[in-house]
Amino acid sequence: MTGTPLGEPGSAQHIVHLVSSGVASSRADLVRELGLAPSTVSLRVQELVDAGLLSESGEGASRGGRRPRLLRVAARGGVALAADLGSHHARLGVVDLGGTVSDAVDLPHDITAGPESAVDWLCGQVDTLVARQQAEGRTVRALGVAFPGPVQPATGRVLSPSRMPGWHRYPLRDVLAERLGIPVTVDNDATMMAVGEHRVARPELEHLVVVKAGRGIGSGIVSAGRPHDGANGSAGDISHVRVDAAGDRPCSCGNIGCLETVASGAALIRELAARGVEVRDTGDLLRLVADGDPQATTLVRTAGRHIGTVLSVVVNFFNPQAVALGGVLATAEPLVAAVRGVLYERCLPLATADLEITTTVTGVDAGLLGAGLTALRHHLPTAANTPAPAVPAPKEESASA
Repeated sequence: MTGTPLGEPGSAQHIVHLVSSGVASSRADLVRELGLAPSTVSLRVQELVDAGLLSESGEGASRGGRRPRLLRVAARGGVALAADLGSHHARLGVVDLGGTVSDAVDLPHDITAGPESAVDWLCGQVDTLVARQQAEGRTVRALGVAFPGPVQPATGRVLSPSRMPGWHRYPLRDVLAERLGIPVTVDNDATMMAVGEHRVARPELEHLVVVKAGRGIGSGIVSAGRPHDGANGSAGDISHVRVDAAGDRPCSCGNIGCLETVASGAALIRELAARGVEVRDTGDLLRLVADGDPQATTLVRTAGRHIGTVLSVVVNFFNPQAVALGGVLATAEPLVAAVRGVLYERCLPLATADLEITTTVTGVDAGLLGAGLTALRHHLPTAANTPAPAVPAPKEESASA
């Protein structure tokens, strides 16, 4: 039986996951994967078909006996809205049950100004997306939010985020759910990147580390096929690991010598400014690297070595099957090459013998996919007669939703 990263074995969430990932395309496939009686699988599949989450049509290849009918995730089985928040920008979009992103948009917004203004802005954007989905006949089942800081998994409450005064212990999940009237899930942005990359691009892996290298640095962990948040939501926070090269540089967390102070996009921009090179943002930094600017290229390569040094401890300790680098800085090949070189240099041969070190396949949509699919996981109906709260499609379109 395959791992069950979503829901309990045989649950609605698990069955939809098996179908959407291509592991199972018929009821017979599900019987083999789940190890359940054919009558039990048939009943649960029919509930999902009746609920509009799966469709069944056509005929597949016969393995002896009748040709099976093919299962697919219903095109109008419902969607989740997703918001991947950064400290100074946000990417919003719509994620369906099959793991496809649509209506994605990047918008500037400074959430470091405090939670009240950020929530007002986000609710306005979500209301606009809800109206658009309703007009297209889709059912909005939930909102998933990827937040750039630690999040308490059980409550969706933000905990001690760096550079963000006013956010500590803010009940973001509950506030958004009350304001919007739909179910909401909230988790750390790097963790959601890991979930998105795992679910959509690497579902066969059981152990995965995804690094988000942008204005800040973080990582998300998938262990035994499931996202690993840790006890208080801080698992994977490599940004505040001390590195010798950082010396006594003060960090936003209040400590000194953290990885973030020498390897984040913000740190590299500050260093270039100190050398008389004016760079507005990470986009400008990457353009300099692409043009072969020696100072920018050297800084990015050195940042990759610092990141690789910290990751070498993670790889030796956790022994993942893959390390995937994401975030805007991961588009710089000198950084990726430096990380790869340090990992092979510093890790145990056994830990790197079969280790894949690469960049994310899902790219800029990794966080949206993770947030949206997580929201759908939590708020899919468990049976046809117990639907999750949702914002329904307009009445005249509901028959096809």
